[in-house]
Amino acid sequence: MAKTGTTTQGLRSAIERSGYYPALVAEAVEAAVGGEPVTSYLVHQETTFDSNEVRRHVTVLVLTRTRFIVSHTDEQAADGTSPSPYATTSTESVRLERISSVVLSRVVSNPESYTPGTLPREVVLTIGWGAVNRIDLEPAACGDPGCEADHGYTGNSTADDLSLRVSEAGDGPDSVRQTLAFAQSLSEATVASTAAR
Repeated sequence: MAKTGTTTQGLRSAIERSGYYPALVAEAVEAAVGGEPVTSYLVHQETTFDSNEVRRHVTVLVLTRTRFIVSHTDEQAADGTSPSPYATTSTESVRLERISSVVLSRVVSNPESYTPGTLPREVVLTIGWGAVNRIDLEPAACGDPGCEADHGYTGNSTADDLSLRVSEAGDGPDSVRQTLAFAQSLSEATVASTAAR
């Protein structure tokens, strides 16, 4: 389930509608936003199945004039560190000029008959700002199949700060639309912050 909008009160209402520890999530997000006006937001709740347990997770993305704020809240079952269930919530505030990439991947059915404006069946929003990078390495090789020389390694470094998958089947068409709208707002804001420098 994803909710999006453009006001602080709307953000609070979307967090409450998600039903996922709304007082905890709202307090963390509102503290990170501070007094700055909200220009866009996205609230996405995800349920996953881990062995015999159901785990819930909520991600709240907030855009202000100067910052991108991301909040994650996860619930945990009682374990060796806590005799009762608990939740962990974190927020990160990123200046817009630090955002290095906004990637929106769209999955569409029957691409040969695609009509502009048709809703994708799935979108993946990936946002990078340099906090987390993934490096994939593999041994390098040359074109000679009999070569036994050490050619070192080759690989890729990928910014992987946040990736959010929303599907029509799992989250509903409104959630896909809301994710597209937030991605556009964020892309426009990063362009504006670059132009202002």
